[in-house]
Amino acid sequence: MADIPQLIVGLGNPGKEYAGTRHNVGFEILDRVATAAGLAFRPEKKWQAEMCRSAGGILFLKPQTYMNLSGRSVAAVSRFYKIAPESILVVYDDVALPLGQHRFRLNGSAGGHNGIKSLLSDLGSQSFPRLKVGISGVSGARLSGHVLGRFGPDETEAAEKALATAVDAVQVALAEGISKAASRFNVRPKAQKTKTDSKSKPKKPEDGQEIRRPDCSEH
Repeated sequence: MADIPQLIVGLGNPGKEYAGTRHNVGFEILDRVATAAGLAFRPEKKWQAEMCRSAGGILFLKPQTYMNLSGRSVAAVSRFYKIAPESILVVYDDVALPLGQHRFRLNGSAGGHNGIKSLLSDLGSQSFPRLKVGISGVSGARLSGHVLGRFGPDETEAAEKALATAVDAVQVALAEGISKAASRFNVRPKAQKTKTDSKSKPKKPEDGQEIRRPDCSEH
């Protein structure tokens, strides 16, 4: 199938101190995908990364350059193996999505994510597919403290479910292609209906005004 990725990249920071943090969900997901496939990551100094390869030739890559330099490793591997950006699937955390939501995108901007900024710069292209894994944002808190922190006790169950779903999403992308994976996993939870009386009916839009659903496509 045309849109089955040939290189799967998980973004994160190396070192035990970052293991289990929100910013490292990309690493965690790739570890689980590899384990399920009977694969094991090995250090590859040449690529500044940990890497493994499936029997079918699919490459799995975890850059060890720290997040904001991830593009160096990915670009070097993609050039050596002649893998086009369109065949690279990048898995990473997204503060714009609630915990438990996932979204495949075929291209786009960095949305403030330093790892994606690095990939855009070093690959020289926006045309690499991504799987965004929601980690939720925190109003009034510093972003770095939030993403480098670990999920709290009240988030553990939801985080574990989200990681398991992301693993499923990557596996479907590998088996059936990114388009089919996107159609299955790019689903927003249905909003709960609330009862309203005649005095509290929602306001209608003015003529020519369109009510739009919030769009997180650029994050």
